[in-house]
Amino acid sequence: MSGQPTFLRLPALFTCLVISCSAFSPSLTSTTIYKKAAIPSYFRLNAESGPVVAEKAAPVISGEALELMLMDFDEPLVIDAYADWCGPCQMMAPEFEDAAKELKGKVRFVKLDTDLSPEMSDRLGINGLPTLLFLDKFVPEGNTDDDQGASVVLKERIEGAIQKKSIVDLCEHHFFDGERPEQLM
Repeated sequence: MSGQPTFLRLPALFTCLVISCSAFSPSLTSTTIYKKAAIPSYFRLNAESGPVVAEKAAPVISGEALELMLMDFDEPLVIDAYADWCGPCQMMAPEFEDAAKELKGKVRFVKLDTDLSPEMSDRLGINGLPTLLFLDKFVPEGNTDDDQGASVVLKERIEGAIQKKSIVDLCEHHFFDGERPEQLM
């Protein structure tokens, strides 16, 4: 197969990429793009910088990145603990992304792959998938030193897939003093 072109067929709306590869690992220098304007930006390759990927409103982060994020807490946070093999996780993923887009700038949304970060999953007590964790900054009552104790408080834990409306309603309730949703869908 070495040196033989491999053709990737995309729907008629897209054009074909001709990739010459060896051992199933194409390099950017051996990639040719035809009719670049007909390919959506998230499929385009740039020879200097690599694939152009649309930025997610709810990025996947590592356990280490989450730990750093929790130390420097600046806005409410919703964590989606998921796994690639989990059917309900896959069903909820677009709902979670849409909720993240709607609340961008007000609430931070992240995804934690429990298979890639088992230590953090254990520390967070993830037992079922998907699990949503709604976290906010801990504000101590009275006149106490802010540097002591916890800096983050768990507002709610939801196990199971829910829709965008329920995610947004729970954020409104926990972070912006909105009404508690009567039903989660």
